[in-house]
Amino acid sequence: MNNKKIVLMRHGESQWNQLNQFTGWKDIKLSEQGKQEALRAAKLLKENKFFFDIAYTSVLKRAIHTLWIILKKLDCMWIPIHKSWRLNERNYGFLEGLNKEETIQKYGEKKVQLWRRSFKEMPPKNNISDINLIKNDKKYKKLKQENIPASESLEMTFKRVIPFWESNILPQIKKNKNIIIVAHGNSLRSLIKYLNKINDIDIEKLDISTGSPIVYEFSYDLKPLRYYYL
Repeated sequence: MNNKKIVLMRHGESQWNQLNQFTGWKDIKLSEQGKQEALRAAKLLKENKFFFDIAYTSVLKRAIHTLWIILKKLDCMWIPIHKSWRLNERNYGFLEGLNKEETIQKYGEKKVQLWRRSFKEMPPKNNISDINLIKNDKKYKKLKQENIPASESLEMTFKRVIPFWESNILPQIKKNKNIIIVAHGNSLRSLIKYLNKINDIDIEKLDISTGSPIVYEFSYDLKPLRYYYL
C-alpha cells in the first residue's frame, strides 16, 4: 500500500518577520515577500499534483492568508478549513514586538537563545494590559481564561498542539483524507518533535522556514516515517 502524505507549512514571511521582531500571538499581516512565498509554495504543490480535502490553520491572519493563497491557486477554496488557537504560534510574552537583535544586546545571546529555542524555558510574561487585549479579542471569546497564556515555552505549546492533532487531525488521516496544515514555526516544531520523537535537547536545532511546504509521510498503519521540504 502507498504511504499516506500530509503537508505541513509555516506561513509566509510576516511584516514583523521582515522587521526581525518577535511576533507570537500578535496578529500581524503577511509582508509582500510573504505573499510571494505562499504563491511559490502553491505552485510547487500544484506542480507535484497535491490536492486537499481538509485544511487546518491557526486563528492568526498570517497563517490564514497563506492558506487562502494556496487554496486559491489549487482551485480548492471550497474545502473545509478548520481554525484553532491550538495551532497558534507560541506566545512570546513580554518579547512580542521587540527587535530580536536589540533584545540580544539587552539580555545577552545565551538567554535569548534559551527563550527562543529551548523546550522548557519560558520568556518573561506579558503585562496585564496585553493579556486583557487577548481576553477582549473576539476570536478568543470562547477560550477559557486559564487557557490564555501570558507567555509560553515550547513545552506549553506542545501540550496544546498534540491533543488537537490526536483528536482532530489524526482521525482524518485515518479516513485517507488529503490534509494541509498551515501554522507557525513553534506549533510545527511541537508537532514534528512529537512525530519524530525528538528529544528536548535536539529540538533546539530544528528551525522551520517560512513559506516552504513540508511533506510528511506515514506508513499505511500511520507510523511516522519521514518528512522533507518539497
